[in-house]
Amino acid sequence: MKLGHVVGLLLIVILAASAVHADNTWRPTTNPLMTPWADKVDPAHPLAEYPRPQMVRKQWTNLNGLWDYAITEKDAKPDSFAGSILVPFPIESALSGVRKELTPKDRLWYRRIFDRPALADGQRLLLHFGAVDWETTVYVNGKEIGTHQGGYDSFTFDITDALHDQGNELMISVWDSTGDNGSAKGKQYRPAFAKPKGILYTPASGIWQTVWLEPVAAQSIDDFKATPDIDHGVLKLTVAGRGIDKGDITAVVSDGAQPIATVHGTLGSEIEIPMPNAKLWTPESPFLYSLRIHLQKDGKLTDTVESYFAMRKISLGKDDAGITRMMLNNKPTFFAGPLDQGYWPDGIYTAPTDDALRYDIEITKKFGFNGTRKHVKVEPDRWYYWCDKLGLMVWQDMPSGNVGKGGNHNKKGDGTAGSAEAAKQFESELQAMVQQHANHPCIVMWTVFNEGWGQYDTPRLTQWVKELDPTRLVDDASGWVDVGAGDVHDMHHYPDPGCYPPESNRAAVLGEFGGLGLPIDGHKWDPSAWGYRRMEGTRALNEKYWQLWRQVWDLKSNPGLSAAIYTQLTDVETESNGLLSYDRKVIKMDVAASAAAVARGDFPPLPTYETVVPTAETQEIQWRYTTDHPADDWFAIAFDAGGWKQGPAGFGKGASDAGKMRTAWSTDDIWLRREFDLPQGDFKGLLLRCYHDDDAEVYLNGVLAATLHGYIDEYDLSELTPAALATLKPGKNLIAVHCHQIKGGQYIDAGLVREKLAVQP
Repeated sequence: MKLGHVVGLLLIVILAASAVHADNTWRPTTNPLMTPWADKVDPAHPLAEYPRPQMVRKQWTNLNGLWDYAITEKDAKPDSFAGSILVPFPIESALSGVRKELTPKDRLWYRRIFDRPALADGQRLLLHFGAVDWETTVYVNGKEIGTHQGGYDSFTFDITDALHDQGNELMISVWDSTGDNGSAKGKQYRPAFAKPKGILYTPASGIWQTVWLEPVAAQSIDDFKATPDIDHGVLKLTVAGRGIDKGDITAVVSDGAQPIATVHGTLGSEIEIPMPNAKLWTPESPFLYSLRIHLQKDGKLTDTVESYFAMRKISLGKDDAGITRMMLNNKPTFFAGPLDQGYWPDGIYTAPTDDALRYDIEITKKFGFNGTRKHVKVEPDRWYYWCDKLGLMVWQDMPSGNVGKGGNHNKKGDGTAGSAEAAKQFESELQAMVQQHANHPCIVMWTVFNEGWGQYDTPRLTQWVKELDPTRLVDDASGWVDVGAGDVHDMHHYPDPGCYPPESNRAAVLGEFGGLGLPIDGHKWDPSAWGYRRMEGTRALNEKYWQLWRQVWDLKSNPGLSAAIYTQLTDVETESNGLLSYDRKVIKMDVAASAAAVARGDFPPLPTYETVVPTAETQEIQWRYTTDHPADDWFAIAFDAGGWKQGPAGFGKGASDAGKMRTAWSTDDIWLRREFDLPQGDFKGLLLRCYHDDDAEVYLNGVLAATLHGYIDEYDLSELTPAALATLKPGKNLIAVHCHQIKGGQYIDAGLVREKLAVQP
């Protein structure tokens, strides 16, 4: 007997009296961070908005809320349920109310009771899932309805024939390998909580998008494809049916409340709707037309859906200088955006509320960006709806899988898949991503592979995606392994931006750069917060950020960069390189200045500095130093360092592009001291100028002045503690430095500077 039949027979008996928890006992679990929207989550109606804005019917029932759940072994069934879980938040999340890690040996079960909506005139009842990660089997009243594999695409089952009038039992079984079987997984990593790991994060197992019921006519609209053609002034529309092969279509286009076009056609055939002098969609003016589609059979109306579309075109073309560029509506358009990974500390893959989804898009635009790169994750339809409505171009990645030979970091982009089964599943999910989101005007480019992650058979897959959707650009591989396919040549370069030369048939884009890290105390997921380049304070972060965007603007002109993606919008778990903290409670950047820099190339005046205490950049400065662990008061003014060695800065080993290597240092630690003179004056505005590789502590006159984390590869500025600045005086002063080597190169040097009157660049 099949597992599904056993489940149906036993659980109806065992759990017939059980009902979904309807009280208010739900609460989020303990969690390192929560967003401002966490306390807005209503357990009776979480994410209550209509989940599919491009295909709206008036009748529907949201099944989000508290369900029963159980965890069993993969091939077992539950004898009872463990408690309540809040759908649609993944079980690993705090907002699920569970926050429990699963393994590939586990199976997750959901259960709830629902009443059948009134069904008239032979209507069918559809059960829709926005997304469930990964393998989903659905049972209604003990009957197995169907199975779906894929963690990012939506799917639907017709459950009509399994229904009772009341008290219908819906049970869902989910197994999630998180990529162990080669399936797409993006940045998900196991184990979830004990070992946060670099650029991989907590997984999102089970239901993570809205579940809902929809009554439809037996002969209804199943889907449609709306393709704008601004060059010919038409919208091309093709409608597919459910339970019907032949029927009549009427499409009504409106500008607000004003109908502007009504066109008739047939089901399954392309209909051209005239759109002369159309209002074109741009990030600055994201105009959306309303679309109503009617289906008739033998003169009788059987179904109506409400939608929207935009008239816009994305393509490649030449600018006035003959450089290949990304074009929006036949005009060169520079694509500037952040890397957006779509993670939430309280919901993991699932935003706490619709307002939270919208906020990320709104703040992205406030930063001056006209686009975003949705990084190895596919979002719910409502996220794309807000991008459509608010005007944000989307560079959409396919979630990475462990498919190509060589594992997760396959260096052979034109090689073969590790297994035919894994390739078949990956390509099925890739096709679903492209086809299910094809009507969203915000999406302008598909990325097949990120770096070398599971990469295989790249030329074939790139061409296939171009054939699936010839209206958008395709990036064969963002970073690392380029095979000359697709529409762009994509570089990843940290922290400073870089650019390949544009080609005759491919634009040059920068898929990742930046990664400036600034952990914010009280807003860190984990103490081990890191960034590609650690910054010491918001001042240093902002100045370096603007410097990077100056370089981007230079690359736009020469050699001809067409897009730049800054890493990243928010911190994510152990990564601290966001423009926002992970909980979205702290904005690290000057928003207005960022907008001016990114969108217009209008940068704050460049500060200039005068040297107060010189570094090895300009002079040979003698320090006392030791590599033997000194006494605890080694940094005190009264400490006697007469027995220490003496040598000129900088101290280190290997090559130093940014500093002068004058004294060898190859041990794990070094301690430095030197006296310096200060003239009469105000010392409050002094800044530390330091090149540290790796961690360092700096003291002034025996008081801690700065704690520097990680390594940097050039001299940079850091603010000094008020307590240390207060010790400075005219005449003799002391600076003491300890630097600890962790891995890689090593170097240390330090001095003091004062900002002078700013000048325009």
